[in-house]
Amino acid sequence: MTGGIFAILDDIALLLDDAAVMSKVAAKKTAGILGDDLAVNAEKATGFKASRELPVIWAITRGSIINKLVILPLAFLLSAYASWLIVPILLLGGIYLSYEGMEKVYHYIFHRQDESHKPAAEQVEDKAKLLEIEKAKISSAVRTDFILSIEIIMIALGTVMDQSIVLQIFVVSFIALLATVGVYGIVALLVRMDDVGFYLIKRAAAMKGMLKKMISSTGSLLVVSLPRIIRALAVIGTVAMLLVGGGMFTHNVELIHHYLQAVPGFFANLVIGVLVGSVALVIQLGVGKIRKRVRKTN
Repeated sequence: MTGGIFAILDDIALLLDDAAVMSKVAAKKTAGILGDDLAVNAEKATGFKASRELPVIWAITRGSIINKLVILPLAFLLSAYASWLIVPILLLGGIYLSYEGMEKVYHYIFHRQDESHKPAAEQVEDKAKLLEIEKAKISSAVRTDFILSIEIIMIALGTVMDQSIVLQIFVVSFIALLATVGVYGIVALLVRMDDVGFYLIKRAAAMKGMLKKMISSTGSLLVVSLPRIIRALAVIGTVAMLLVGGGMFTHNVELIHHYLQAVPGFFANLVIGVLVGSVALVIQLGVGKIRKRVRKTN
């Protein structure tokens, strides 16, 4: 009996050891898209009043957790019984992300001064209206997270396809957890950076000498840096969406991969993302104009 217990514990230890090794490999392979996920979601979680930043991030995090709980079992089922559906799903996700990226570029160029594209906190004072804007932005962030989560989970799953189902569940679930807790934890720290800065400045006021100067300078740097970081994240997040969206095509469509083989991955993904996103955006704008004309005639 004792030998049986030790044998079970030994098996569990081996499983956890294998899971740790494979998780490290999967984390390396998904590192790039996790970085893109961070940039995209940090940009989407900003632009709110300070008192609403953490509630908004928590709402997006909750949506991300639900996304993972939906995607994980479906990913294992698709991998086992309908693996041919994985690529079409990834391509649809690529179209959506590319469209989102090009829509941001389009609005930046043609509607830069448009009031409706300023941060939510600058648009309205009415609390009900502000909550409505927040809800729309949270929904958009959760949809984008869903697409990025599919890509992250599929890449992680691809690293353990030849392993047992138990090991697959361990590794892919760990990467999914990392994608949510890690990404949104960093996002929460970023958006509260100015609060840390103000706290340091306040603490420095009671100090003397060189320490006071160092603490105060650090606090001031954090406060001044936040707006610049947010603006940078807006650009990085847009480029990230185009890269991930284009990457879904360059990695999963053999013809595109073949013709762009000699092109560096970054540029190939970006070009395809821009092309796919532009086509999707033109279609969306065309459909919007047709709908307006139909409404006017009615």
